[in-house]
Amino acid sequence: MATYYLEPSRTFSEFLLIPNLTTKSCTPANVKLKTPLVKFNKGEEPAISLNIPFSSAVMQAVSDHGMAIALARCGGISFIFGSQSIEEEAQMVRKVKGYKAGFVVSRSNLTPDHTLSDVLALKEETGHSTVAITDDGTANGVLLGIVTGRDYRKSRDPLDRPIREFMTPFEKLIYGKSGISLSEANNLIWDHKLNCLPIVDEQLNLDTLVFRKDYDEHKENPMELLDTNKSYIVGAGINTKDYKERVPALVEAGVDVLVIDSSDGYSEYQRETVQYVKENFNVKIGAGNVVDREGFLYLVESGADFVKVGIGGGSICITREQKGIGRGQASSIMEVVEARDEYFRETGTYIPICSDGGIVHDYHVTLALAMGADFVMLGRYFARFDESPTRKLKVGNNFVKEYWGEGSNRARNWQRYDTGGKSKLLFEEGVDSYVPYAGSLQENLDKTLGKIKSTMCNCGSLTLDELKSKARIALVSATSLVEGGAHDVILKESSLSEE
Repeated sequence: MATYYLEPSRTFSEFLLIPNLTTKSCTPANVKLKTPLVKFNKGEEPAISLNIPFSSAVMQAVSDHGMAIALARCGGISFIFGSQSIEEEAQMVRKVKGYKAGFVVSRSNLTPDHTLSDVLALKEETGHSTVAITDDGTANGVLLGIVTGRDYRKSRDPLDRPIREFMTPFEKLIYGKSGISLSEANNLIWDHKLNCLPIVDEQLNLDTLVFRKDYDEHKENPMELLDTNKSYIVGAGINTKDYKERVPALVEAGVDVLVIDSSDGYSEYQRETVQYVKENFNVKIGAGNVVDREGFLYLVESGADFVKVGIGGGSICITREQKGIGRGQASSIMEVVEARDEYFRETGTYIPICSDGGIVHDYHVTLALAMGADFVMLGRYFARFDESPTRKLKVGNNFVKEYWGEGSNRARNWQRYDTGGKSKLLFEEGVDSYVPYAGSLQENLDKTLGKIKSTMCNCGSLTLDELKSKARIALVSATSLVEGGAHDVILKESSLSEE
């Protein structure tokens, strides 16, 4: 006989938070949103934490290197989509890791015998305006000079002019010696009004470069999510088919954390993938998605560093319609959190939970966190912004951005739904759609974070741990849902209205 769950499958919209006492110290400015990304033992710090509890979904329409840089700048993390070639995904990871760092290995290098034409071609290819000139044209050759946009004029200088004739030669450069601290390097930059400081070893071989813009960007974005080398932290999605080829390439590219992208994570395929990564690489890996205690414990015992929760709740997901598989997101989170807390009490190991899907309104994020999730994963939310990789179009009188699911024919991501059958997508579990264009990520994210912090103050909480322990959550009726919105009035148009 089948097992029946007679309690209704609940969504976030069926719950409200009950206010606690708001003390004078409980102001949004004092709220901290730092949260663990990967598992850790009691009394220890996690290897990676997020400064805000947000991650962008493993989707073609959401998470490329541009989104990863923008979200890491704000304190969250992107998981670059895996439904592309191994080489392309690894290259996106490299772009994120190389975008900003304290000490940067030069990726634009030429010799004195190259010409202005070579400089312009390299700039077009990489976007870099600073080119290191070494004896052999490599990133670690003897440094002979530097070329920047101030050293030539395209309108006057012939394209075949040798670099040796217009570069700034080494003897005129201000440079640092290998072993210098980042603080000392930045002091040299400011004292000598430099944009770039080369670092060389005892043999004058180029070691790294330090850029003024990196210092400026860090001061403008104090919540940046950085590794020990001051590079942005980035994640990447993998599948359970080609992981033995994909994972080594992503690790070599510098990825900080992996996640298995699958609609159903309660499978032996995921266990084998997690165990392979754990046995062969020193990199963190999350798994999922699951919706109950059994699925969570299976992945934890397989070695997962965090677990994603949610099946069928995404705005473009039609898994529940197509297969009748899934569960309301709130019900899923509540059961998995209970299992996670029990596992922590018994073992002393804390497994972070990612709530993936089911977020319609900003307050749903706060509810997910209050119910015990450590961070959320969002697709539609981030797809609306300038930084997502899709096209911005005008449909009727409104601007929109394209947004499609990984289970759609457009994505052709059959590996995500693989159950050991043929190598193709037999039916769709996602749709191809549009979302309203919303502008820049930071402006919108700041507004959402403001709502979360304000709500946490209403709940008497200054940290996410406090919110989890203090939150009082009420189930609401259908009629109270109507009462909760604007009703019995004629609304005026407002630029400050909800999205």
